[in-house]
Amino acid sequence: MRAITIPTPGDPEALVLAEVPDPQPAAGEVRIRVAAAGVNRADVMQRKGFYPPPPGASAYPGLEVSGTIDALGEGVESWQVGDEVCTLLSGGGYAELVTVPAGQVLPVPPGVSLQHAAALPEVASTVWSNVFLTANLQPEETILVHGGSSGIGTMAIQLARAVGARVAVTAGSAEKLEVCRDLGAEILVDYKEEDFVERLKAATDGHGADVILDNMGAKYLSRNVDTLAVNGRLVVIGLQGGVQGELNLSTLLTKRAAVIATSLRARPAAEKATIVAAVREHVWPLIEAGEVRPVIQATYPLADAPRAHRDLEASQHIGKLLLLP
Repeated sequence: MRAITIPTPGDPEALVLAEVPDPQPAAGEVRIRVAAAGVNRADVMQRKGFYPPPPGASAYPGLEVSGTIDALGEGVESWQVGDEVCTLLSGGGYAELVTVPAGQVLPVPPGVSLQHAAALPEVASTVWSNVFLTANLQPEETILVHGGSSGIGTMAIQLARAVGARVAVTAGSAEKLEVCRDLGAEILVDYKEEDFVERLKAATDGHGADVILDNMGAKYLSRNVDTLAVNGRLVVIGLQGGVQGELNLSTLLTKRAAVIATSLRARPAAEKATIVAAVREHVWPLIEAGEVRPVIQATYPLADAPRAHRDLEASQHIGKLLLLP
């Protein structure tokens, strides 16, 4: 099969299309012939040499795909050859074939094309596990989503609105904020022009955000804590703004607030299967009902993976980018 390899970490040209051996499904796994693969920030970090795959995972980048099951490992009874699916991966998605534990596989939701389904598993699993399972967002609470126009951001807006929460977002242009508004965000902050701490406090009569979903890390740490409401929960899922920041514990204690940092890729398969099952139970019906949808900016041939990475790093996109083998 063909796959995107990384012989030497570096710039986008480090992504090299090559012929590699076909993967074979182990016991409890399925093999999927890939129709599309999602492009994520974690792939960029891996390409640069900062985010290696967990032990036992494929060395190729790619954390989510859609496609058709073409082989079953021993003991798999929940899926059949020919099923159209999408799946959360630990790696290997930038390829024509990929193997994955059966518990991480999801059916393609009704109303979503096979290719577009590749935009769902990673963002849905990330948002559901962090915003709902970890931060326990409740109806009528306020959530602040940084990077609201990203793949994760567009999913977070829709799911938060679906449960009756009020959504605030940051984004870097009027066009991106308008998309966020259309998806259900009410408080729109252009982070290049405005202070999100002041805007959130003004828009909530001083209450602040009950939950913050943060992709920036150190750069926003102290300001995020200032923005939190009493009993607020800050969930850090990305480090685009650095890894070391100063935290005022007095403010955190006064607010009885929590700062939580999580990742998804390196979790054990059993934990991922639990998250995927929750996504199937809670998110898939919303997609089927038309309340939630994937937001996709562009698709690229697999050989154009370097261009997809350049576009992702330029941060001009809205929603997801997909590779098509």
